[in-house]
Amino acid sequence: MSERFLHELFTPEVLEAQAKQYGRAHQRPGRVDGEDPLGPGEREFLAERDSVYVATVTSEGWPYVQHRGGPPGFLKVLDGRTLAYADLKGNRQLITTGNLAGPTGGRVALIAVDYPRRERLKLLGHARVVEDAALAAKVTPPGRERAVERVVVIDVVASDWNCPAYLTPRYTVAEIETMARPLRERVAQLEAEVKALRGG
Repeated sequence: MSERFLHELFTPEVLEAQAKQYGRAHQRPGRVDGEDPLGPGEREFLAERDSVYVATVTSEGWPYVQHRGGPPGFLKVLDGRTLAYADLKGNRQLITTGNLAGPTGGRVALIAVDYPRRERLKLLGHARVVEDAALAAKVTPPGRERAVERVVVIDVVASDWNCPAYLTPRYTVAEIETMARPLRERVAQLEAEVKALRGG
């Protein structure tokens, strides 16, 4: 767990809750200058994801969580501190987009989960909406060019790997197909052998 992540989230209220529940609180790291870079592990993990959950806050203080998804790698790692994704046409509410323009300075929290391996990565950052045709072309999944309305760029501030407790493994259709293929092939082989033994 990064010290920057702990510094940002171990607020006095959180430390008070820890002390009340457990008899003592963690120590909040001192102010950490700069952002946590995304290391090779974080970059590879994010490049493999087909969905993330993005949390923002309204100007009236309400948290809002939205799902974003696409083919694996739809969330592009531009460099060691920057992510981006093409924001596609949806329900036309634009709550996340509006929140990013609000008084919170575009603060976001993301959770990316690998359900089969029971791994999750939490990110804090500042997001902004940009209109950049070259960047849009770079981050837009193939075949979705007409659906792009904007590009969201996230400057990562801190990250943290979360423990696997209570994370139920789940699999995509493609993952299930991959796991089932050897079984199907073996069943077909056995059926052919039975048919041959029965004389055709």
